[in-house]
Amino acid sequence: MASDEDVKKAQTVEARARNISHNVRCTECGSQSIEDSQADVAILLRKLIRDEIRSGKSDKEIYKKLEDDFGETVLYAPHFDLQTAALWLSPFIVAGAATGVWAYQRHRKKTNVHIMALNLVRGVPLTPREKQTMLELLTPPPAPRSKWWRH
Repeated sequence: MASDEDVKKAQTVEARARNISHNVRCTECGSQSIEDSQADVAILLRKLIRDEIRSGKSDKEIYKKLEDDFGETVLYAPHFDLQTAALWLSPFIVAGAATGVWAYQRHRKKTNVHIMALNLVRGVPLTPREKQTMLELLTPPPAPRSKWWRH
């Protein structure tokens, strides 16, 4: 009968192996992790990972070995380096560009109002769109309706 220590050690090995297996792409399937895949190579890789854990290797060492043997594409999360910087930074670049466009359009709308006001003072006629914009800006908001319980 196995002791509690052996059982805990086996559970730890299994948990680490599953964690690593979820982060490694199956080289045969491509779209599944080796934990989810039933391909022969995935089964062999899961066994290799468990053997490496039992031999005392750290998770980083196991990931490094898999990357050296199969290339960086075997890992679901690529490293941050010069080649993958665009991949990691693209959400921030897109968000920054969208914010810049929004700010520019908002600034442009405000400066157009000032230019329209100057044109009015100078006697330059406004286009129908400019008139509509000026009316929207100069019309006061509607008065708040009184609530039925505040009569």
